[in-house]
Amino acid sequence: MDGNFRTTFVREPGALKQNPALVLNADYRPLSYYPLSLWPWQEAIKAVYLDRVDIVAEYDEVVHSQSMTLRIPSVVVLKDYVKPRKRVAFTRFNLFLRDEFSCQYCGSRKELTFDHVIPRAAGGVTSWENVVAACAPCNLRKGSKSLRQVGFSLRKPPRQPGAQELLNLGRKFPPNHLHESWMDFLYWDAELEA
Repeated sequence: MDGNFRTTFVREPGALKQNPALVLNADYRPLSYYPLSLWPWQEAIKAVYLDRVDIVAEYDEVVHSQSMTLRIPSVVVLKDYVKPRKRVAFTRFNLFLRDEFSCQYCGSRKELTFDHVIPRAAGGVTSWENVVAACAPCNLRKGSKSLRQVGFSLRKPPRQPGAQELLNLGRKFPPNHLHESWMDFLYWDAELEA
């Protein structure tokens, strides 16, 4: 068998579709909510074998080696605490997350792009404070004009988000698949209903 098969298989996005493991920091909080911190089951088992994580919950499915049988982990917790980043990277994804995946001019959630509030042609810079999520129709309509020229107003002023703010925003957008064993760890710090 080709020795490259295992590494290729593990790195394929499809590997996350079957029995992914939720990865928690040493404080039992997910490393990230959006995207949710998940590992393919193969990586989770490798981390268990290397003694980097503890298993908190397991799937019913098992895997076998020559010498042992192991239930596939569904939730693992890191043994060493990973300090969260304080600085938020200026990326398209983080910008969309800050703006809650909606156009800052009309509120649409379709065909999202980004737009410079003060156009680059007018000296606008590419920064947290001057770039917003915009749907393609609004972006096209605005072009290199000012907000006043096209009659647009912003839903909220653009600003640099904090890491904790993005983490909290990410909780609003759960992935399509949430395994029941993850629920106690995804929203454990949410206020309980009386």
